[in-house]
Order: sequence, then C-alpha cells, then structure tokens
Amino acid sequence: MGSIQTNDGATAGHTAESTRKVIVAGAQLGPINIDTPRSEGIRRMVKLMDDAHKAHAKLIVYPEIAPVTFFPRHILEGEELEKYFEREVGGDITKSPNLKPLFDKAREYKMDVSIGYAECTGDDHVHFNTCIYYSGQVDKVVSKYRKVHLPGTFEPYERKDATNQLEKRYFKPGNLGFEAFRAPELVPDTLTKTSGAQPNLPDTLGKGDPIVGMIICNDRRWPEAWRVYGLQGVELMLCGYNTTAWAPELLGTNKKISTQEKAKAEALFHNKLSLTYNSYANSCFSINVAKCGFEDGKYPLIGGSCIVDCDGEVVVEASTEEDELIVAEIDLGMCRRGKGKVFAFEKHRRVEHYGRIAEQTGVREPEFL
Repeated sequence: MGSIQTNDGATAGHTAESTRKVIVAGAQLGPINIDTPRSEGIRRMVKLMDDAHKAHAKLIVYPEIAPVTFFPRHILEGEELEKYFEREVGGDITKSPNLKPLFDKAREYKMDVSIGYAECTGDDHVHFNTCIYYSGQVDKVVSKYRKVHLPGTFEPYERKDATNQLEKRYFKPGNLGFEAFRAPELVPDTLTKTSGAQPNLPDTLGKGDPIVGMIICNDRRWPEAWRVYGLQGVELMLCGYNTTAWAPELLGTNKKISTQEKAKAEALFHNKLSLTYNSYANSCFSINVAKCGFEDGKYPLIGGSCIVDCDGEVVVEASTEEDELIVAEIDLGMCRRGKGKVFAFEKHRRVEHYGRIAEQTGVREPEFL
C-alpha cells in the first residue's frame, strides 16, 4: 500500500520557453469496502496527500466518490443510503465533518485538491455525483461539477449475482454543465485582470492562470464533454472514476471478452483510449484517477490511473490496484502547439454541419434501400 509512481524526474512535455510548469499528483485508492469506516478512507487520503507534499505537488486529484465504497452497486434506502452522502456546512463543503480533516491538511500545505463525493443538497435534499476544486492558494472552493452522463439502470437486475450500476436511481443528472475555470496562482507569473490584461487576444492566449475542467467517470467516454471544455481553452482536465472490470449485464459480452480477464483488459484499453485521444483532440493535459481493486472481495474495479500530456501520451501510470500516488511535472505551455495548429478551432471547425450532435439523442438510421 502507499506506493508512488513518478516519471523519473523528467518533465511532461517540457519546453524551454515556457514558465507554466507545475508538479501535479493523482491519488489512486485501493478497495474501500462497504464496512470500511469513512474515517479510514480519509486517513488513507491524507497519507497520499502527505506523500504528494513531499514530492512538491501543488495539486492532488482523488477518485470519484472517493471516501466510501462505490455504493451504487447496492440496493439501499433511508439512512443506509443517506450515510454515504456529504452535506455542506454553511454553504462550504470543506467544513463537512467527514471531509474537514482532508481540507485542513490541504490548507496547511497550500495544496489544491480535486475530490469526488456523493452530494446531498440543502433544503431540497437532491442527490448528485459531484466533485469540487479547492484552491489551497486562496483557501476556497473555486468550482463544482456534477456528473452529467449517469450510466446503468434505475431498477436492479433480476439476477441475484448481477453487478448493479444504480447511479440513475441514486443521483440526478448534473445541472451545472461543463464550465471551465481558472485555478488561481497554480503557476507563476500569469496575466490577471488586475494587471489590466484582456483575455482572448493573440498575445494573451495561454498566459493566464491555468484553465481547468472536471469530469467524472463515464463522462470521459463522451467526446462532447471534452470538446465543450476544449472550446473554453481547457489546459488541464481532471477525472476521477470507479469503473467495473466485469459486469456483463451492464456492458454486454462477445467472443472477444468471453472471460473476466479479457473483459478487464478491454475496460483498461477503453479507459486509456478515452483519456489519450480526448487529451490530444483538445490539446490539454489530464489527470485521471481510479478507485480500484476488489471491493468487498467480489466487485472488481480497474486501475489504470494516469497523467496524460496534451499530445495524448501517457506520462506516468499506476502499476498497482492499491493506494498509489502518481506524480509528474507538466508544462502547460505545451498546449499552445495543438491549440494553434492541428486543433485551431477558430480556423477549422465547421459548426454548420454539427447540428445533429446537439439536436438528437438516439440513433436514427437512414431509410432502407
């Protein structure tokens, strides 16, 4: 437990002319069982943050629904369900009794944190699958995201031994959209509003505080989500996930994935494919972090946590299915090449032909011949 993977001191896409470098970390978590106290999950998360601090990381990213087991696989009601949700205190999630020790440590280290959790809103008591970005530089939550693409079913499968995926039962689809934001003071020497600089000018592009986006698990499979962020100039995408390695009722089977081992290999392949291609196609780095291993000794979740550069190359990848920190120094200045050349959206996009993407959900095949 608690191993650390780095990219051997090399920088991720270093360019000598750029000063927009930052050390970042992904905090993969091994299994958290249904009977694991939340305090134990938080203790492990703090330990990974301690390791990140020793590695001089300024940002740490945790998985989806990080502190507890992936409870949407279980049939739960009432208090048995509600105990998995976090609630803000005075409009501030960092003061939640369950999560406060983590944010207290982040405040001490002046470390930025992205963490996924199950959110219960205030008086209206609505449930979302949520992540937030806390800036340790300015000591506040600067952005919140709620998962849009909820997989699975509302009703459980009839087979008793099936692995359920009941996010549609326990969560509402996210209602905050895909809004990029700037991470204050994460890199040095940036242009700011107080300096009188104006955004979106040729000589100010890529020179402000880093532009960040957040997605959760299944969202990473949907290019539309990445592209909406790409159109806001995203430079760093953050993604936490809990992804099953074997759930034939949910994912289907064929001859290629006729065994659990083959299904797991395919799940890992699709995970990396989604992360590397979309990082490349939007010229952004991404930090992608799993909760993994066998939860409750029977529910397999894939690992594959990785940091990907803006050319789609995996810079560092986890080697276990346990608690493991991955660390890399990334250079956000590298994003300018893709954004200005192959994926210069303002030069090459043809929106007059893309209407179907926003107007249509299900497939409509052409007429028969």
